[in-house]
Amino acid sequence: MDRMFRISKQVKAGKVLIGGDAPVSIQSMLSCPASDLEGSVRQAVELEQAGCEILRAAVPDMEAVRLVDAIKQAVSIPLVADIHFDYRLALECVAAGVDKVRINPGNIGDKSRVRAVVKACKAKNIPIRIGVNGGSLEKEILEKYGAPTAEALVESAMHHVSILEKNDFYDIVISIKSSDVKTTVEAYRLMAQRCDYPLHLGVTEAGTERMGLIKSAAGIGSLLLDGIGDTIRVSLTADPVREIAAAKDILKAVGVRDEGVRVVSCPTCGRTSIDLISLANQVEDKLRGCSKPITVAVMGCAVNGPGEAKEADIGIAGGVGEALLFKKGKILGKFPEKDILNILLTEIEKI
Repeated sequence: MDRMFRISKQVKAGKVLIGGDAPVSIQSMLSCPASDLEGSVRQAVELEQAGCEILRAAVPDMEAVRLVDAIKQAVSIPLVADIHFDYRLALECVAAGVDKVRINPGNIGDKSRVRAVVKACKAKNIPIRIGVNGGSLEKEILEKYGAPTAEALVESAMHHVSILEKNDFYDIVISIKSSDVKTTVEAYRLMAQRCDYPLHLGVTEAGTERMGLIKSAAGIGSLLLDGIGDTIRVSLTADPVREIAAAKDILKAVGVRDEGVRVVSCPTCGRTSIDLISLANQVEDKLRGCSKPITVAVMGCAVNGPGEAKEADIGIAGGVGEALLFKKGKILGKFPEKDILNILLTEIEKI
């Protein structure tokens, strides 16, 4: 799908382009303690294999800087150092070879410290992500607005942006997240009008896998449909590998990415005489790693089969202990229910 409406400027993190006409990239963050070097490396590899395209790691102290080299040796995707307050951590991570830094320049001390970080990042063409969250706004901005409103988030972010711009630094990515979906969407829409820097989308503290996915789909999906957003992170209280699967599904659902299989299935009704729920889940699971850009329909009956799902590249429609197999609305045959899954998968391999 072509990028719509907002075209941002472009920055580069490692080999990944963010913004401009680049594809929307998928991010996640290590959840292992920074002190667990072996576990962090193992998780980084798992995330890359799952499809993570930009990886972030918290660097809370000098000991954690060793993560940079260890992870860079284990994976090929760019690594972002997540840093709060201590500018020296940013300098050490840049020296260690990190690809991007997440730091708010207004929180790291006086002008000389900001200049030091900017100088180090400029020398290695490393972008800086400004990350503003509803729960960590400056006291004076909270007092001005009375709450972490969308306007408050934007004002805070633009304050940090201005600090970098005054230091002649423009390789900037911005995120302005709230745990409230409506506030998040309003903030990003305002920010999209205020600047052309690439935007990192997300709903912060979104919750468990179930609710976090719903909130992220509503927030991130709405913005992507507006043509806003250059990279995304789905924040879940779960294994971060699950964040990658969720991000892929959101991008696919809004038509931003066409890679992989799109499974459509009906909700079942009184006409259904096949174990459709189990069958649909099995189809989705078996095709999770398939990269073919096709639509596969799993329908409960002939009414919702070749007719309603005729645009599907391939599909099945249940009967009484059997199912129809069809391609682009054309029926190919009728097969026993116990065999239809394997038959469907075999036909998909031929596409």
